[in-house]
Amino acid sequence: MPTFVTLTLGRSALLASAISLAATVATAAGITLPPDSSTLRPSTLPGYALAQQKCGICHSADYISHQPPGLDQAQWTAEMGKMQHSYGAPLDRDEIALIGAYLAVAYGSATASDTRVTSLTASWEAAQLARDSKPAGGGDAVDVQALLTANACLGCHALQQAVVGPAFSAVAAKYRGDATASALLANSIRQGGVGKWGQVAMPPMAHLGDDQIRALAAFVLKQ
Repeated sequence: MPTFVTLTLGRSALLASAISLAATVATAAGITLPPDSSTLRPSTLPGYALAQQKCGICHSADYISHQPPGLDQAQWTAEMGKMQHSYGAPLDRDEIALIGAYLAVAYGSATASDTRVTSLTASWEAAQLARDSKPAGGGDAVDVQALLTANACLGCHALQQAVVGPAFSAVAAKYRGDATASALLANSIRQGGVGKWGQVAMPPMAHLGDDQIRALAAFVLKQ
């Protein structure tokens, strides 16, 4: 008789534990985390805008703050190279160098007046000037698919279904019939933001040229 009671109590305890665990899991599934409010340290360096856009795809700013302090420019640049080669971050060689310089100044041991930093900034400014000097619409046709890939747009958006952000077709439907749609969407692409489609922030695309941003907006609005 005592054995039977013990066994019955044991089964009851297991059942109670299972119910409690199920309730905990059900409760946990309904948890809503607050939006990420962390921000990168501001800078006038070109790598700042790139870091907002490219690093913000996968990381919060807190992730960068938790890296070892005092890393120099070469070390931060190597870290960015690892993000590209090991994790497939959509970065080209120039972007790796520019973001590495920004991170080294904002979070590491470099200064904005270091020769390697100023040299990178001067090269970037010269490239921007050459790009902006082209007549509007007078250059080569913009390769939208290349832009979508290079800027990891398809990591957050799909044509017909929501992923992290809204489907392109949903964005097109929202602006359909609005004569200012192209300008509004171009501005959203350039500046990024949060709140229009939920609390997940879209990083700014300020590093893109006007023709590129207009081409992206036109592509989305056609969906």
